[in-house]
Amino acid sequence: MQPIDSLADAIGLIGYSTDDDGIGGVLKSRVADFRVDEIATTVALNPKGRFTVAKITLTNWETNRFCNNLAKKLGISRNRIFFAGTKDKRAVTSQIFVIDAPQFKVAEIEIPDVVIEVLGRTHQKIGFGNHRGNRFTIVVRGCAHQDGTPMTEEEALDEVERIKDRMEQKLGTGRFPNWIGPQRFGSGRTVTAEVGRSVVQHQWDEAVHTYISKEGEHEAPDVAAFREHIRTNGITQEGLDLAPDWLGYERRMTEHLLNNPDDHIGAFRKLPNNLQLMTIHALQSVVFNRTLRKRLEQGMSITVPEAGDLVGRLDEKGQLSANNCVLVEERTVPRIGRNCQLGRLSVTGPLPGRDIRTCEGTPGQLEKSILADMGLAELDWEIEDIPRLTTTGTRRSLTTSFEEFTVEAAPKASSDTLGDHWKKGPVEGSRWHPDGACLKFRFTLSSGSYATILLREFMRTPLNQL
Repeated sequence: MQPIDSLADAIGLIGYSTDDDGIGGVLKSRVADFRVDEIATTVALNPKGRFTVAKITLTNWETNRFCNNLAKKLGISRNRIFFAGTKDKRAVTSQIFVIDAPQFKVAEIEIPDVVIEVLGRTHQKIGFGNHRGNRFTIVVRGCAHQDGTPMTEEEALDEVERIKDRMEQKLGTGRFPNWIGPQRFGSGRTVTAEVGRSVVQHQWDEAVHTYISKEGEHEAPDVAAFREHIRTNGITQEGLDLAPDWLGYERRMTEHLLNNPDDHIGAFRKLPNNLQLMTIHALQSVVFNRTLRKRLEQGMSITVPEAGDLVGRLDEKGQLSANNCVLVEERTVPRIGRNCQLGRLSVTGPLPGRDIRTCEGTPGQLEKSILADMGLAELDWEIEDIPRLTTTGTRRSLTTSFEEFTVEAAPKASSDTLGDHWKKGPVEGSRWHPDGACLKFRFTLSSGSYATILLREFMRTPLNQL
């Protein structure tokens, strides 16, 4: 039996759709091993348009950091750059940007590891979710058995095919569990949802101290010393002096509390607005993941509804119409079940908030038990101190779809071209082997789905290998 993955447990990401062994392995050993090509919706070009349209390819760039850099070089506000979705950092990503700047200025920009192809001008802006999905090409290296011994190409390919067939039998063609991936929760520390819990409970001092001082796995010695000092001694000047300069948010929060000891709301506001909101979204995501996990553990279907479930319509892009979910009754189970199997409707789980509808019957009892177990059952999700953090809540499909799936053997790479994770070699609790097979996966996903979550179904590894 594999040991419990502490990160996965903290975010509710435990369990799989089928009972199989998986292939192990590591993702992103090289930046070029993870390729994302956005499947863009059509942007109407017009030579008199206000905005410049560009296809931009980034290598090892976090999307928001690139936008900040681009805005600075163009001399414009970051808010004048529009795109449909953030992509993985350690990857090669290609997507459409709409930029409120002259075409010739955009064409002149030079940034390392960035290729800008100006397509023309438009009157249209684009926003989050304004794309049909993403096409992925991803290499898994170092496939290994559960005991850590290397897998051959034939063994790995056979296991992938077996898992794919069993997922199809259980969930339907091209379906997999729609877990919310670790990207939603930040990197390094499982702190984001924990802070969000304190925020919705109006425990601002706890929220701030958790963000500043909760220890993370594998942190640098100077960071660990700073956090330990704060946990032991509280907010002090000595603690601030210990904080590395690059811990900018923690330093600003600590400095604010030194000058304003009781103003924990003010200290929390030192986080960027999007990160403040991310703490709430991360908490919602843990509720959703734990709901999905519990349904699988109890043998409940996540594709075929039962009485009491809430189902929603899927559009042509596979996106859920969450505002119009329908309650399944005993008499409507057969008809709605057929439409779920045809991919027109989807069974949903909760992203809780002020106005969210909850399932009834057995599914409703399950959802309520998750909220009770997490101490969230009596919350109204109103955050009066910072009203923009109040969330109405919504529903999310329990499954999502993949298409155009292929897998093939890939050549092994010279070790000197691979990253630090690879060079350090397998450690206790990991599951990969430098002599194991390498496989190249290709598939497309709708927006809002995670490639790492699909690959997790085939790999069955700790999250730090994804």
